[in-house]
Amino acid sequence: MTEFQRGFARAGHAHAGVLVSLGLLGLLFAEATGLSGVLGWVARLGTPVGAILISAGFFFSSMGAGRTRPNRLISLVWVGAVALAAGVVTLGVGLLISAPAA
Repeated sequence: MTEFQRGFARAGHAHAGVLVSLGLLGLLFAEATGLSGVLGWVARLGTPVGAILISAGFFFSSMGAGRTRPNRLISLVWVGAVALAAGVVTLGVGLLISAPAA
């Protein structure tokens, strides 16, 4: 295992742990929004799907004997980042809209 592969394995595990925890919290908050349809799905699944894709990007892009640079599967990190952003923004807007007026 090269230093590059060791670093990417570490990054994949770290991102998975943090983002799965965020995804579980997001699922709890999504129930409070009252969002339904496509927006409800994005609010509920954006963060967990992003966690899976980002971690998979780190792991799969460093696979192979003696690899010192990521392969094309690094693009999964960016696709995951878009899914994560869409989920978090949709959830945040849903929570702001559903907040009771003071």
